[in-house]
Amino acid sequence: MMRQLLISLFCMLALSIGAQSVTKTSHKRAVKTDVVTTGTLTIRKPDYICISTDGGKDQLIMDGSKFTMTMGGRQHVTDSQKNPQFATFHTVLKAVINRQDIPQGGDITVVTKGNAITVTIVPMGKKKRQLFTSFVLTVNAKSKALRTLRMNGRGEDYTEYVFK
Repeated sequence: MMRQLLISLFCMLALSIGAQSVTKTSHKRAVKTDVVTTGTLTIRKPDYICISTDGGKDQLIMDGSKFTMTMGGRQHVTDSQKNPQFATFHTVLKAVINRQDIPQGGDITVVTKGNAITVTIVPMGKKKRQLFTSFVLTVNAKSKALRTLRMNGRGEDYTEYVFK
């Protein structure tokens, strides 16, 4: 609990020192209207990312191999070293953060079209207890900056972040 408080505090501090703005869209097939909130994206090399929306109530934090996601008051914690679904996601995000070439093969499909690189990650293996069915990232081909992140859930549900 204390660690989560410190991470949240760090994210809030990052807001005041030049974080990038983000718009989050949560789409649930069963709900007629999408939920749209705004917040910030903070990136620290080599592999720290914090996406905080709705006044810090919803957060997606990658701190090394540890992922902490707080959505709708529920917190999910996993580690990419133990969770194969997040292992490839961690590798791709780390490459984006460090402006390196994005790895290809296995779970990853990379398509470059114009000034955009679209990376689709469809985790292989067990499908039962996965939080997401796929991840789709769009990266600026020249600057290597993250443009969008879409996390697809079961059915037609998804959460999408657009970075400005």
